[in-house]
Amino acid sequence: MADSIITPDTISLDADLGTSKVAVIAALAQQLADAGRAEDASTLTAAALAREEQSATGLPGGLAIPHCRAATITEASLGFARLAPAVDFGAPDGPADLVFLIAAPEGAGAEHMKLLSTLARALVKPEFVGSLREAESPDAVVALVDSVFTPAPATASAEGSAPVEPANGAVVGVSAGGALAAGAATATTDNTNSVAAESVLVDQPSTPHHTPTRTIVAVTACPTGIAHTYMAADALVAAGERAGVRVKVETQGSSGTTVLSAGTIAAADAVILATDVGVKGRERFAGKPVIESGVKRAINEPDTMIAEALRVVRDPATAPAPTAATDGPETASLGWGTRLRQILLTGVSYMIPFVAAGGLLIALGFLVGGYDIADNARSIVLDNSLTSLPPGGLATYLGAVLYQLGSLAFGFLVPALAGYIAFAIADRPGLAPGFTAGAVALFVGAGFLGGLVGGLIAGFAALWVSRIPVPQWARGLMPVVMIPLFASLIVGVLMLTVLGKPLAVVTDSLTDWLNGLSGTSAVALGIILGLMMCFDLGGPVNKAAYSFAAAGLSVSDPATLKIMAAVMAAGMVPPLAMALASTVLRPGLFTPAERENGKAAWLLGASFISEGAIPFAAADPLRVIPSMMAGGAVTGALVMATGVTLSAPHGGIFVFFAVGQIVWYLVAIAAGTVTAAVCVIAAKSFGRARTRTDAALAAA
Repeated sequence: MADSIITPDTISLDADLGTSKVAVIAALAQQLADAGRAEDASTLTAAALAREEQSATGLPGGLAIPHCRAATITEASLGFARLAPAVDFGAPDGPADLVFLIAAPEGAGAEHMKLLSTLARALVKPEFVGSLREAESPDAVVALVDSVFTPAPATASAEGSAPVEPANGAVVGVSAGGALAAGAATATTDNTNSVAAESVLVDQPSTPHHTPTRTIVAVTACPTGIAHTYMAADALVAAGERAGVRVKVETQGSSGTTVLSAGTIAAADAVILATDVGVKGRERFAGKPVIESGVKRAINEPDTMIAEALRVVRDPATAPAPTAATDGPETASLGWGTRLRQILLTGVSYMIPFVAAGGLLIALGFLVGGYDIADNARSIVLDNSLTSLPPGGLATYLGAVLYQLGSLAFGFLVPALAGYIAFAIADRPGLAPGFTAGAVALFVGAGFLGGLVGGLIAGFAALWVSRIPVPQWARGLMPVVMIPLFASLIVGVLMLTVLGKPLAVVTDSLTDWLNGLSGTSAVALGIILGLMMCFDLGGPVNKAAYSFAAAGLSVSDPATLKIMAAVMAAGMVPPLAMALASTVLRPGLFTPAERENGKAAWLLGASFISEGAIPFAAADPLRVIPSMMAGGAVTGALVMATGVTLSAPHGGIFVFFAVGQIVWYLVAIAAGTVTAAVCVIAAKSFGRARTRTDAALAAA
């Protein structure tokens, strides 16, 4: 390895970096930036905190591994802190005193990602963690980390170790004490750069020549695919060793994926899916007993998961409900409210690209061809060409082409929403029924609401059909023929004969109500939308408001264009307000890291990226979030009161050409920004003054 991914100047030993994980992450990000390994500490901090929002990165044993990818990271790097005092990172057994910030560039090469995942796997070894706690200098830590990537050669006579052959042919030693030899962390295939995903055949320690009688296959994956993915894989393999079970793991991570072979899956007795994201190729495991959980549970409770898998082999009725893909073993089975929210957000997240592409193309069509282009764009495109231009000339023709492209992209909005809602419920077999439900919703005029309802019905219909017992010979037909066929039939008939017309009536009534809004009622709606956009900064409430507005763009009514303007303008307020407060009005109220974040927040806010305010909200939610909501309410109310319209779903101030009444649009954003900035400054100043008063009274 030519260049170490960690250097002494990215290490802090026995350091007090603050009392919250936000402060620790910000300090480590600043260390990486100061060392020239990241261009911007604030962007790196925001990316790491966004990953923390998905699930906490604290691990049992006083460890934490915040990690992320960001475009501003110049090379794969590690920041390390041995904290005094320890800080809570959400681990089930208490705060963490050893923290690695794992930072990877966007699009990092396989070799870099392999290095980072190898380190993550080393953290499950007690001897490595113990050495980190005993290291006397940053240079000693660098040497320890480097040793993970250049382990000492294994000897054929290693006492208490038996050679084990994984699926890809690499020999992996398993010590009598149960720790995987270093080769397990870095085994690679001959023809790929990925970490071997079919893990090891492990013998029971107490009986080295015992042949396992059960085989379990597993899939591990986390949102970034850097750390938890590989730690969970090794934890399950080690737990299988202790139970005398053959465990083979497919790691769907950033180092690449070596897919479990069809023969391996066919021979498996049970399946463990430990993931925080969708499983690639889930249909491969149809008909097998499955245990599901978040990836952290496989790290925290691997023995329990192996035991559950063995139990479900003996009695499938004992299969536990899937556990949340969240922080740890204390999370029980998902509640229906949480599950429904995740399902709907999956559909929305896949729908948004169609909204963004279609909306921006339509806006560009208006810019190039004028607002009248919507009346006859279809005929202009079909009846003319670049060599036979319409009366309006090239601008009219290009405007019609852009508008028609946007309209066609918008045509996928409801089917994509319904299709991926069904996908979130039933995986790939739910896609065809879901898209069918969305197409029927468009056909009967049920729109966005019809897509929501149809997608849910399609997904649960597909899930129900998938659970019907079938003979062994028919199992291969289930995911590609039987489930899509019967689920599409169920949802299609229900939508066409029972639900479609009532949903269309509700949709039409909602549209008429929006068109009839004026005066006080319109302002009230603007306030509500502004509050929602600023409540959780990219979370479910924010996305609900955005989805409501974006879906209305397909209708192109004046009322829906006002709603889109209110939502985008209010969503720009939080980062702009924090930038104004931390860099212009009262920088002394903010930490150096927050002031750096404030500089980046100017551009993030102007681009309609509400998440730019997350570092501020995470550090001081009780003061920041209410202040942002106040500013968002002001902006939303002003936009609706002044009749500002917006025909583009994204872009912030950079889609000015799609804004009607641009002056009032800018005034509304400025008013909300100033309101939120003043509120947060007042709240922080009051809190500081009160703290000083309490300290004076205590001293007296």
